[in-house]
Order: sequence, then structure tokens, then C-alpha cells
Amino acid sequence: MAINLSDDDAPVSDINVTPMVDVMLVLLIIFMITAPMLMQGVKVNLPQTASAPIAEEKEQLVLTMTADKRFFLGKVEIPAAVLAEKLQANERIRQEGALHLHADKALGYGEVMEVMSILQGAGIKQLGMVTDPLGKAE
Repeated sequence: MAINLSDDDAPVSDINVTPMVDVMLVLLIIFMITAPMLMQGVKVNLPQTASAPIAEEKEQLVLTMTADKRFFLGKVEIPAAVLAEKLQANERIRQEGALHLHADKALGYGEVMEVMSILQGAGIKQLGMVTDPLGKAE
């Protein structure tokens, strides 16, 4: 007759870490894949400059002008004919008077200046022109 001197039937009080590590690795991979997809706005080909990026404390309102002269406020398309009216009706613009402009580098100087004139007429007092840093790979 064999005598069992160990308590194999007793509950184990050690934490099994392996399943927790597996779950954390899967979550890490999911976040690594989805993070680049969370970019805000519409893709445009911005001009490149050697200036340093400005640190912003809060997210700015962005107006994007694509190469085919379409306008997007954030991700919402705005027809060019009603651009000034939509901007004047925007509560955040009325309060802050600030806007950032993403203009595709394929656009002419005159076209961008016309938009800047419309923005000034819509009550934009502070306009930021957004560029890409030199050497940024697309």
C-alpha cells in the first residue's frame, strides 16, 4: 500500500501567469495594428519644410483642401459654394477664431490665397498652415 505524502489534491495558490501574458500580447498586437488607422482627417500631399513641429495643448480644428479643390472640415466634406457659411455657423470657430489649413502642395498659390481670403471673411483670426517635415517618407 502506497502512502501519498504530498498534498496534490489541495488547491494551488500560485497565479498562472501564462494565459495573462498571452492575452496581453494579443492586445498589444491589436493596438499596434489599429493605431495607424486612427489618423484624423483626409490624406493630402502637404508641402515639406524644415521648421520644427509646434506642440499643441488641445486638438485643433482642421480644414483640408485636396488637390481636386474639395474641402473637408475634419472628415466632413463641405461644398465650396457654402464654405464661408458653414465656417461662420461653426460654434467652435466663433468662440476660438482659430483654424489649421491643410492644403495640398499641388494647389497653386492663388488658389490657397483665395481660400485664405474666404476664411478671413468667415471670422478666422488665427490661421495655421500645416506642412510635413523635410525627409518624411510617404
